[in-house]
Amino acid sequence: MSGSGVGEEIGVQGARSRAVGVLRVRGRAIAVALLPTAVAVVLLAGGATGRLTGGSWDAARWIVTGLAVLVLLCAAAVAVVIARARPALSPTVEIAERSAPDLYRLVRDLAERLDVPAPSAIALTPDCDSWLEDRTHPAHAPVDASNGLSGTGAGAGARHAPGSPSGTAVGTGRHRIPAAPVLVIGSPFLWWMRVAELRAVLAPVVAGTGPASHPEIAAARRFVRGLDAAAALSGRPGLGLIRRAGLAVVGRTARLMLRACGEHAALMERGVATAASERAQGVDYGLRIAAQEQVGLAYAGWDRLLTRVALPAWRMGRWPSRLDVGVVSALTELSRRDRLADGFTSRLGERPACDLLEEPGAVDEAASLLAARLFHGGPAASGPDWSPVDWQQYPEEVVDRKWRTEAARLHRVLDDMGVRPSARPGESAADPSAARVLGPTLDRVMDHLAGRGEEAGDALAAGISAEVAREEAAAVPSLPVPAPAAGTAGDALAFRGTDPLPLLPLLPPRTGRELLADHVTAMVCCAAVDTAGAAPGLDWLDGPALLMGGRRRTDLAGGVLSLVEDGDVEPLRTWLASTGVRSEKPVRLV
Repeated sequence: MSGSGVGEEIGVQGARSRAVGVLRVRGRAIAVALLPTAVAVVLLAGGATGRLTGGSWDAARWIVTGLAVLVLLCAAAVAVVIARARPALSPTVEIAERSAPDLYRLVRDLAERLDVPAPSAIALTPDCDSWLEDRTHPAHAPVDASNGLSGTGAGAGARHAPGSPSGTAVGTGRHRIPAAPVLVIGSPFLWWMRVAELRAVLAPVVAGTGPASHPEIAAARRFVRGLDAAAALSGRPGLGLIRRAGLAVVGRTARLMLRACGEHAALMERGVATAASERAQGVDYGLRIAAQEQVGLAYAGWDRLLTRVALPAWRMGRWPSRLDVGVVSALTELSRRDRLADGFTSRLGERPACDLLEEPGAVDEAASLLAARLFHGGPAASGPDWSPVDWQQYPEEVVDRKWRTEAARLHRVLDDMGVRPSARPGESAADPSAARVLGPTLDRVMDHLAGRGEEAGDALAAGISAEVAREEAAAVPSLPVPAPAAGTAGDALAFRGTDPLPLLPLLPPRTGRELLADHVTAMVCCAAVDTAGAAPGLDWLDGPALLMGGRRRTDLAGGVLSLVEDGDVEPLRTWLASTGVRSEKPVRLV
């Protein structure tokens, strides 16, 4: 046996032994639940044979028998809740085989090379990660329809058991349960990676279907997932007092068993990962090293794209509809700026993995909308206050609108605070006609903060924070995911996952000072656009950008921070003078 084969066997055996340890916890729990029953049987048998008689033995028999019945009822209720509890399901965009036949063929051929069962289906996640997800719980069974997902083998929507060429569907009627795990792929990988790189990255993931088919490992995983789901039930909203109390007992019991089997479960998964990695050693091993570098680069670019580019748009009620296309631009720009990433763009001449999709644009749009829901909590469908935006429209429809919305909010707060507008030389700010003529100016903001930055800044930051909180509270809540209409490009795509979103907020809430700095910066940018011929722009790594003379200005932040933090207006006035921005001119607001 080769070295990799020995390592794989060791990993599998270690995982199976730990799976047995997990199942032993289940066995001990059953034994504890049956212990009063066993004692009751002994007492009843002793009474029937005439050996354990007398008043005290009769009382003991009644007490222990009643206790045994009560314990059995409680144990049965806990077992039923754990068995029926719906395990968490990752929100994904499912890909039907007819919408990505080449991708399914790649995964199927990879499973054949690895001699493991093929995944039952493929889904995408808007993140830089890939994994196998078990969806064998009956609650996860999709409706078998012509536009559903297809697994390996025959028609669309069918689910096949691993290990056979044509597969065997598990379940009958309208609901079919996949017998093998679902392969979840990070959508940025499809656009940034080349086909060979994607195959190399997926090899150890697909190899995990082998250990997953072992009965002990599968049973241990089901048990742990059931415990995890049961432990979370008591925290669901809308429960009555009695149900909440009952589920609280179940939750405490489940958490107790989770703690007992936690170490075994972690070591089991480590053994599964070791076995899968060893099995994949012979598949594109040399390329896997270079592909893993692309994984790290993709993660860095994806994180910058989401936090710097997508998040400002989401906050404006717009969602970029081509995030995966954007990650290619972001990573290309990162490669240009970062010496360590230099040379990675030379790969772009090879075939991208997104070519394995029949309609990459529709898939990108679905993944982009899911990313907005996952990381921001936006609605599940477009509407008047939640519409898609293309990258060409981003500067005008997101950046410019963001600046003018924040500038308008800044002046509304100043109005509420009773701050009068700045006057032109020779005019009085108390003159109402002067206020009408001047309108919202940058001078008004600078004069208010200059010389007394901490006191004035704290009050202004508090007002802006309250205004932002009110607007966010009035935002449109998340809606259920609508089913795609028949006959559209969305037929091949379906959303999965029903947990409340966002699951993964990108950034913690902004402080009042951060909001104030953002709003002052927005006011400066509005003045630059309206009085100095500047333009809104998009930087793929840093988000909204101010363009002057066709070039991005990166030297504005220092002057704004001096004004906001210290009340020192001179650095900002120097910057305004050097760029020709007129701070006394009113700006256009939304």
